[in-house]
Amino acid sequence: MDFETMFMREDVDQLVESFLLLKSKEEVRAFLVDLCTPREITDLAQRLEVARVLDDGKPYVEAQAHTGASSTTVSRVSKALNGTWGGYRNVLIRLNDQLHEQG
Repeated sequence: MDFETMFMREDVDQLVESFLLLKSKEEVRAFLVDLCTPREITDLAQRLEVARVLDDGKPYVEAQAHTGASSTTVSRVSKALNGTWGGYRNVLIRLNDQLHEQG
């Protein structure tokens, strides 16, 4: 199943919509705890950190060493970071903007 087909599924669309309904960090944390295992949450966090390190211009080897991610994960994240969907890129831009607003 490809991503476009997956997002046409009603249950997947409901999942996407559910994230938009959350209004605070606490609500997101509670939903993640109910939805995912601790390992799944830390895996997602690790991938985002890999994206951040790669976006900072660091090489794959440094991203691996910094995050503990496998070479396969670093490669997959890099492909997504530079891919057409732009999910990592959007989040990294917004996180960076938020950091500058706070500082």
